[in-house]
Amino acid sequence: MTPWLTVVGIGEDGFKGLGKNARRALLAASRIIGGQRQLDLLPVCIRGERELWPSPFSLAPVLEQRSAAVCVLASGDPMFYGVGASLARHVPSAEMLILPAPSSCSLAAARLGWPLQEVVTLSLVARPLAALNAQLFSGVRLLLLSNDRHSPAAVAALLRERGFGGSRLTVLEHLGGDAERRLESTANDWNDPAIADLNVIAIECLADAQAPRLSRLAGLPDSAFQHDGQLTKRDVRAITLARLAPIPGELLWDVGGGCGSIGIEWMRAHPSCRAIAIEADEGRQALIEHNRDALGVPGLHLVRGRAPQALAGLERPDAIFIGGGVTREGVFETCWEQLKPGGRLVANAVTLQSEVTLMHWRERHGGELTRIHVAQAQPLGEFDTWRQALPITLLDLAKPLDA
Repeated sequence: MTPWLTVVGIGEDGFKGLGKNARRALLAASRIIGGQRQLDLLPVCIRGERELWPSPFSLAPVLEQRSAAVCVLASGDPMFYGVGASLARHVPSAEMLILPAPSSCSLAAARLGWPLQEVVTLSLVARPLAALNAQLFSGVRLLLLSNDRHSPAAVAALLRERGFGGSRLTVLEHLGGDAERRLESTANDWNDPAIADLNVIAIECLADAQAPRLSRLAGLPDSAFQHDGQLTKRDVRAITLARLAPIPGELLWDVGGGCGSIGIEWMRAHPSCRAIAIEADEGRQALIEHNRDALGVPGLHLVRGRAPQALAGLERPDAIFIGGGVTREGVFETCWEQLKPGGRLVANAVTLQSEVTLMHWRERHGGELTRIHVAQAQPLGEFDTWRQALPITLLDLAKPLDA
């Protein structure tokens, strides 16, 4: 099949920087769709009809022209946070030819001498800045695609707030063009100079001595979360997440887990992990919203309601954690029914009544029951003694593949 759609990546150097195949595609196109900045880079010899993307943005102008010779212009590499990735979800690969230019991150890495495979990349374009919180570790190098000219100042402020004020910021604008420019400073000393909307932020992360140590492994300190006492404590949380076993791309339901700690740590395990937190209490809903942003997973979806009613219509999960409402009628039944075949269900119980429920479900579906005892050394007069926390009973179930 001959592709009817060609996606051409174009850089700041414009038409002169394109390869032979990209030039030929543009010269032969009957219709060229792109943003104003990309279209303005084309010379007058390009005769195809030029069309701006609609506002609000839609792929419809492209998808409606499947019989025409259509070109789409994109910045740099169309498959790197670009329109090419969006089109690939709707157009078979045999019908589309993608001709990339170097991405802005490739150009930035080349200017800085950073091996690209050792750099973490993140887009802030129409995305929450809070996602940066999950990437901040001393010694890590980050490349951020800015949303606009205000992004560097917002990033510097976040770094200072998180205890990374000594981190080195380099802002590179108009990469690959005649107006290319580079500005450098620490987050502490950033003075918000005038910057072009098209820029990339490079960060060499350096934690202050007082910055909290927040590993991606399960078991963040309890102090990392705002909570009202309804919190799956650190050691139990680590054991619970080990049994839930997050895998990239999987979806978790965090049912009644208080401040959302299980769902948040599930999502921190990998950028593609997703979670839905179900919570009926308004105060805890606010805590979940705060914690998800502070710990860098603003994509955690909060459902305001009580299980099992609030579970209706949700995407079926790969794993479920039940931290509250174990004895409530219909919660276990609905969760087990909606869990995908092969999925994992982990439920924690503290009371005798909830333990009975776990034992009942183990009798019906198998699984493993575990009793967790955690004690901490605390003062007793002039000495120390062990203070025993309430024991936790944990049920770990796997749904059969043929269920």
